Amino acid sequence: MKGRRGPLAAAAAVLIADRGTKLWIDQNVSAWDVWPVIPGVLNIIHAENRGMAFSLLASAADPLRSIVLVVLASVVLALVGWMWWRSESEIERWALALVTGGAAGNLWDRVLRGSVTDFIDLYYRDWHWATFNIADSAITAGAILLGLQLLLAPKQEPARRVS
Repeated sequence: MKGRRGPLAAAAAVLIADRGTKLWIDQNVSAWDVWPVIPGVLNIIHAENRGMAFSLLASAADPLRSIVLVVLASVVLALVGWMWWRSESEIERWALALVTGGAAGNLWDRVLRGSVTDFIDLYYRDWHWATFNIADSAITAGAILLGLQLLLAPKQEPARRVS
């Protein structure tokens, strides 16, 4: 368990922060209301994403869409959890913990509500990034950490075969 308590706490913190912010948005911001936070850059908007990232599959027929997305998210979450548990790298464990916490938050929404609450709207003039949430941010941060680890980790020589 050594070296896993911190990342486990981080995954739990991401899940709690994600659930808390989504509950607050659900209770305080009407659907598609826009609350400017930093004019010209950041709004809070209450959007429900029935699909996956960037609303992929959002127009697919229910219940097939829901089944596919829940099964896919569950498999990915299990795989990431397995990788996290087996990892010997501290950075990798923290990165996978962020992905796990975020994936669990979005899976929670999908299973209980059939959609994921998104509320962070980044934009500049007419350009808007896809609306996202805390879980999406944690998944992205974890993926960036994993990518940096792959790029910056010292290269290991392949083992030589003795014949």
